[in-house]
Amino acid sequence: MNFKKITGLLGAGVLALSLAACGNGENEAGGKGNKELVVGASNVPHAVILEEAKPLLKKEGIDLKIVKFQDYVLPNKALESKELDANYFQHIPYLESQMKENGYKFENAGGIHIEPIGVYSKKYKSLDELPKGGTIIMSSSVADHGRMLSLLQQEGLIKIAEGVDPTTATIKDIAENPKNLKFKADVEAGLLPKVYQNKEGDAVLINTNYAIDAGLNPMKDAIALEGKESPYVNIIAVREGDKDKKEIKALVKVLHSKEIQDFIIEKYEGAVVPVSE
Repeated sequence: MNFKKITGLLGAGVLALSLAACGNGENEAGGKGNKELVVGASNVPHAVILEEAKPLLKKEGIDLKIVKFQDYVLPNKALESKELDANYFQHIPYLESQMKENGYKFENAGGIHIEPIGVYSKKYKSLDELPKGGTIIMSSSVADHGRMLSLLQQEGLIKIAEGVDPTTATIKDIAENPKNLKFKADVEAGLLPKVYQNKEGDAVLINTNYAIDAGLNPMKDAIALEGKESPYVNIIAVREGDKDKKEIKALVKVLHSKEIQDFIIEKYEGAVVPVSE
């Protein structure tokens, strides 16, 4: 092979590598490419909020790619396997329980909003109307049980045993149950709206993201709703050591911005409450 041909092939290879580098969106020398940030999210409200944040992140040189999930298990698996740079769907107690159960090395990059959990019923208009021996249907996610039971305790239906941390309480920790309510906790969280529509049980506890996704309005349709002081803040979760990355910090900053927080307030009218810590 002659020298000119070798030189031409080497030149073509260098050009191809240069084009590939531009296509990757890397911007080491102040180029025009944007950095891609891949975030997994529940359909509502998380993905909706992220869509609103896209143009703001674009101004920061970040192209946000949103991957939608319908359950609470796969987003953490995808984060661990590095298919995602971050996820936005879970509250702190759930993150902590998943890290403990699965050995995930994750961390909280920032709290974004609270979704007050609600009690829904097709049969009764208030919790006072629930009959003795009535059935309460809950998520099969044990990480949510303490939160749900705390709401029922707040409403005077049950009492959790003294000395038990409400955030980790389970059905067996119910010390007082004046109406002798029965608890069914074997339904996947995303199916609870369907259970409610089918008039199963006497009351159903539904996470707000699934309620909204199913066309319910928590402020109007729930017969009881968790207060705004809830400690169950939905967060941006990342792999350990990533929360100080430039792109992650920019994402959290944008989601804490007045523009996004005003959007959440206007869009969800109290069914989703923004936080800035």
